[in-house]
Amino acid sequence: MRFARTAAVATALSTILVPAAAHTATAAPPSRTAGQTVTLPVRDALAELPVRAEDRTGYQRGKFKHWIDADHDGCNTRAEVLKTEAVVAPVQGAKCTLTGGQWYSPYDDRYISGPSGLDIDHLVPLAEAWDSGASAWTAAVREAYANDLGDQRALIAVSAASNRSKGDQDTTTWLPPAAGYRCTYVTDWVADKTRWGLTVDEGEHEALADQLDQCPNTPVTVTLAR
Repeated sequence: MRFARTAAVATALSTILVPAAAHTATAAPPSRTAGQTVTLPVRDALAELPVRAEDRTGYQRGKFKHWIDADHDGCNTRAEVLKTEAVVAPVQGAKCTLTGGQWYSPYDDRYISGPSGLDIDHLVPLAEAWDSGASAWTAAVREAYANDLGDQRALIAVSAASNRSKGDQDTTTWLPPAAGYRCTYVTDWVADKTRWGLTVDEGEHEALADQLDQCPNTPVTVTLAR
């Protein structure tokens, strides 16, 4: 079950959601600006994503600082997602240590008890984001991306097994094992790339289009981060 992030966390994170330096491969459409909210059918959103070759040159996971405590409440991004997405609330102890609780992992359609069996997945993996334009971002924008609590689609608590099976793969080589979740997954993927002004490569575009042909043309509403 997915819930909206708290306003306090979103407000705190928004202080580092600043536009990056101009970059022709990933720039948002000229009529759009950071903070603007757009709504359009998902297939139209996919059609607007620039198609570019990917480049992983220089990628290091450490260039995306993540699991920060953006609102300084003692709970980092991982804990915030776990608290928000729990179907049975965990007990929060000292230093935001979470125990107990239960979560639903939509990737593999299973319930998991206790936080230790969960990973927080970046829907569009950090390496994929780098390949798709984040290599040109400032460190602050990459940090904002890696800790994006402003859009509930960006980070999701899933079983560690499913997240590690996915790794840094895009939609050309990996979709959730739970077939009933795949329409949501690819729709959210397009929304997340739209939010951050990321590109898609030809194979990824084809894979997304093929999958979306089997799905409702759901309107997606996105607040642009850059």
